[in-house]
Amino acid sequence: MTFFNEENTVEQLVLDTLTDRDNQWCIAEPQADYLDSHLTLLISNLKWRFVAAEELPRQHSDVLVESMMRDALIRLNPEIKAQPDRADEVLYRLRTIPLSVQSEGLVRANELFAEWLRGEKSMPFGERGEHTPVRLIDFENLSNNDYVVTNQWVYPVKEGGRRFDIVMLVNGIPLVVGEAKTPVRPAVTWVDGASDIHNGYEQSVPQMFVPNVLSFATEGKCYRYGSVRMPIDIWGPWHEGNNKAEGTLADVQRSIRSMLRPHVVLDILQNFTLFATDKKHRRIKIICRYQQYEGANLMVARVVKGYPKKGLIWHFQGSGKSLLMVFAAQKLRMHRKLGNPTVMIVVDRIDLDTQITATFNAADIPNMIGAATRQELQSLLAADTRKIIITTIHKFGEADGRLNERSNIIVMVDEAHRTQEGDLGRKMRDALPNAFLFGLTGTPINKRDHNTFWAFGADEDEQGYMSRYSFQDSIRDKATLPLHFEAVDVKLHINKDAIDEAYSQMTDELSELDRDDLAKRAAKMAVLIKAPARVNAICQHIVKHFQEKVEPNGFKAQVVTFDRECCVLYKKAMDELVGPEASAIVMHTQGGKSDEYAEWKLAKDEEEKLLDRFRDPNDPLKFLIVTSKLLTGFDAPILQVMYLDKPMKDHNLLQAICRTNRVYPGKTHGLIVDYLGIFDDVATALDFDEKAVQKVITNLDDLKKELPGVVARCLAFFPGVDRTVGGYEGLIAAQDCLPDNETRDKFAAEYSVLARLWEALSPDPCLGPYEKDYKWLTQVYESVKPPSGNGKLLWHALGAKTIELVHENVHLETVRDDLDTLVMDAEVLEGLLDAKDPDKKSKEIEIKLIARLRKHKDNPKFVALGERLEKLKERHEQGLLHSLDFLKELLTLAKEVVQAEKQVDPVDEQAKAKAALTELFAEVKNGKTPMVVERIVTDIDEIVRLVRFPGWQNTKAGEREVQKALRKVIYVKYQVKDQDLFDKAFGYIRQYY
Repeated sequence: MTFFNEENTVEQLVLDTLTDRDNQWCIAEPQADYLDSHLTLLISNLKWRFVAAEELPRQHSDVLVESMMRDALIRLNPEIKAQPDRADEVLYRLRTIPLSVQSEGLVRANELFAEWLRGEKSMPFGERGEHTPVRLIDFENLSNNDYVVTNQWVYPVKEGGRRFDIVMLVNGIPLVVGEAKTPVRPAVTWVDGASDIHNGYEQSVPQMFVPNVLSFATEGKCYRYGSVRMPIDIWGPWHEGNNKAEGTLADVQRSIRSMLRPHVVLDILQNFTLFATDKKHRRIKIICRYQQYEGANLMVARVVKGYPKKGLIWHFQGSGKSLLMVFAAQKLRMHRKLGNPTVMIVVDRIDLDTQITATFNAADIPNMIGAATRQELQSLLAADTRKIIITTIHKFGEADGRLNERSNIIVMVDEAHRTQEGDLGRKMRDALPNAFLFGLTGTPINKRDHNTFWAFGADEDEQGYMSRYSFQDSIRDKATLPLHFEAVDVKLHINKDAIDEAYSQMTDELSELDRDDLAKRAAKMAVLIKAPARVNAICQHIVKHFQEKVEPNGFKAQVVTFDRECCVLYKKAMDELVGPEASAIVMHTQGGKSDEYAEWKLAKDEEEKLLDRFRDPNDPLKFLIVTSKLLTGFDAPILQVMYLDKPMKDHNLLQAICRTNRVYPGKTHGLIVDYLGIFDDVATALDFDEKAVQKVITNLDDLKKELPGVVARCLAFFPGVDRTVGGYEGLIAAQDCLPDNETRDKFAAEYSVLARLWEALSPDPCLGPYEKDYKWLTQVYESVKPPSGNGKLLWHALGAKTIELVHENVHLETVRDDLDTLVMDAEVLEGLLDAKDPDKKSKEIEIKLIARLRKHKDNPKFVALGERLEKLKERHEQGLLHSLDFLKELLTLAKEVVQAEKQVDPVDEQAKAKAALTELFAEVKNGKTPMVVERIVTDIDEIVRLVRFPGWQNTKAGEREVQKALRKVIYVKYQVKDQDLFDKAFGYIRQYY
């Protein structure tokens, strides 16, 4: 009987697909209109040829296959062909880049190598010593390149080196690395492969990734890819056209066939890769997601063909439209068929202008210029400037007549649904009669908005969209997060008639000041909203809700108020509750003498600094109070909750609430707390053709209804188990119900759903009746979790609220850990091996071992020991290892674990413990508890180390002593009377000491 494993299934599938064993290449090109017609050979003829790793002419310590590179340099560069020795000069220069990775860092070294790969570097090889460009790859005639795929590539030494499952080389340069995992175990996922690359290979052998364009990982169900140092949680899928299915080998094969074709890999290298500087001034590498690749290439194809001269792109809020524009602008400007075109990026508001400009600036895009006034725009177009021009739609409103009749002007209009009101769209068309006009929007176009389709929708496009990436797509791909909303006590709601009147009176198309005047006209509403009792009640609710549900997880909040006066009222009320440091107002102000809000005016750079503080998880600024600023185009992934107390509708509402949907570590959803009852009727609030958009919002009440069923499904794994029994007996009885990997994985999948639900609802009183069961399930889940950390999708890290629950004092009776005594004592060992029930003894030792390994989960040595334990268990479960042999092997492994622990530097352990406590006290420090964090942590550390003893956690006396010592420091010495803080600190001490 043949067993399925990663090599004979997933790895082989990747190799067969890339070398096109089944001749499906030509069938798999539905978007042939992407392709630039100047490609001299039919794309379907370009394939990877397989060469076994051992047959490649390289030493194990070589990153590059130099003989293949030398051939390519001679073939592609006439100056080198004339004097072949020059190839060695180039190779000498290239060899130094992987060597520089330790000093430069991987991203910077990768950027330097990318400049060579793209043909941006030159050498003095001309007749008179002038510099000529050096080509490592032929981007014009793709058939001039040599495409090789290999597997089991070893680097840097044969024995004990790292082994890469798949490596794809162009002209001897490894551009793509792939990791395949087993398809037959649900707990092993693509995340394990991505983790091997990101946490393993890129750290231990970064040289191998210096020429890398992208890496991918798959377990035969999902395919995901990322670039160097890209966090695993933003690795993306690759789909094509409308085919977005996932979960089978055939789906993975489709993704590989679509993305890893030679011309696509080289297109991503040349046109869809950016190096940028992030907010912390680090270099980062960005590569496109599939919807950006598709949207930008459809635009380019239209411009190259010359028709249709317009198109509408709807990609949901937060899914990367700014980057799509950067990629498209970059490719259009460099396209040899377009004769140095002008690309215009048109935004509709100055504050949006900053987000787009920031994206372009961070990515160091050359030849970019802003047109801030009508005169600047007119003179740039009159002078026939061939650059990327960023301007606002209103500059066209002020322009008269034709500004430029050239046809190679390409205009991309951001947030197209809002920019077409009145004559602005027509004026733009008059000013640039022959230009291409592409509209991008993040919100679906609603039934009444025919203007947008008139301006941008091409008749050739089905449903009026050239490219669409819906809310469902972006949630499925984890490009954005789902949104939950929570309605609050109806007593705070305003009656519907007043809200409707305010809707009809207020309009979002006016300037800020006009809007304030209108708000005064909607006086009935304003009086109700600003009643002091209501303002205080809402601010108290906001603070309580935030401190219980949002702050423990490290996220931040936006408070959206009715108008500028409300901003000030809310700020004053919140200052009394949480101190002035915790919140800031961001709103439009004139700043002159007559402006009553002048004190809140922020210069552009002051505002940027403030927003950077908000994005910083360690900064005390937790709330931004706004009325219309920062409701569009504002990107702060740390923002999880929006407290909404302003009447809004349609696009404006959808765009505003989507500020909370950005992906951020540990964040599972965005949350809207609705104080006006806007979402009482979601369909009216979000009035779009797309029924799907109504699913944008999940009512937390619906989640509460799901809870009993989800708990029951988890408990169903343990029929007849007495959950009041503690110690080994209780744990072993539970584990006996999960006898093999398959059952454990099914339980993990159900528990993951419950844990996400718990984190979303906590600390709602509805959880009370289930708390004991949840705590018990959590401890069982932790006890059967693979000690090596495998299968990171199912076996996830517990959320903050779950950890808090498990660390509370009411804990299950803990199991005794006497592993040291066991492996040292020959008599005990003999007694064990003669035991009547070796299986029970094995279970006990296994539980002790896993607990030991968990303590060192970030240490590669213990991860490897954990993997050995998993393989042992698997062999035992498959009947390949008898109970007694299994017990012997476990004891041998236990000996090695104890030995390895002796070699762990106790200083490291001490540092870990102190770091955990420091983090806890830094989190709870506020105006009321101005603790000196470093002093209190040192005091606790010293006193706990004095009174503790090995295994203290398992005895009532030990716990009593440590709690007494902790009280002396927190309650007596530092006068911090906070039971919750005490419980958390004790939880950390149990874990780390």
